[in-house]
Amino acid sequence: MLRRLAIIAAVAATAVTARAQNGELLMYQQEIGGGIGLSSYIGDAGGGFLSRPGFMGTLLWRYNFNPRMVLKANLGMGHISGTTKGQFYPTDAGSETPEGGTPAQDRRFGRNILDLGLQFEFNFLGYGRGEAYKGLSPWTPYLLAGVGVTVGMGGGGPAAGGMNIPLGVGFRYKVRPRLNLGLEWTVRFTTTDRLDDNGQRPLLKDPYGIKSGMFKNKDCYMLAFVFITYDISPKYRKCNN
Repeated sequence: MLRRLAIIAAVAATAVTARAQNGELLMYQQEIGGGIGLSSYIGDAGGGFLSRPGFMGTLLWRYNFNPRMVLKANLGMGHISGTTKGQFYPTDAGSETPEGGTPAQDRRFGRNILDLGLQFEFNFLGYGRGEAYKGLSPWTPYLLAGVGVTVGMGGGGPAAGGMNIPLGVGFRYKVRPRLNLGLEWTVRFTTTDRLDDNGQRPLLKDPYGIKSGMFKNKDCYMLAFVFITYDISPKYRKCNN
């Protein structure tokens, strides 16, 4: 049995080599993997660039249309938190009077967020590695934008969900022909103002009296993580060299 398997493997390897020698290149169209990093909140309870960061993890899938254009899906979970300590709010946000502000009541929250999304990535350099990929680069920075769904859970408040628009940048490096490492930073702009709901009333909603829109004056969060992916789904293409 083992002898037969060895013969089959040898024949398959010979066939792949023969196809490559006949002018076809072996490429990989998909990637699977995951990442770990930090998540942080931006909203009525403070926040900022990696302010009060929490741990996050995500699963990733990529479909490479070509060396520069990529479609990516993610399913992740993170933790966000915030506090109103030290902030000042208008005494009457709707009065338009100049009396200044009053110290905000110390309101704290901590919640988990579920993040599901689909993004389009554009590589600045043609991404690839190996002699078959002459003219390509084993590393590249990239931009991304897309659409997704965010759900906030736990922390004493009811579940709250909405759409999100992710915008960000990243960097990829092909360590081996099928192994990729990288890092990514994004801001998720959401349509909900209740990611910071800890069950207390009144809600942290428009404390400055600013009129809200679909994405205006709503809660946001940032994700910064490192990732590793593995190439799958081989694809043959004609060699142009």
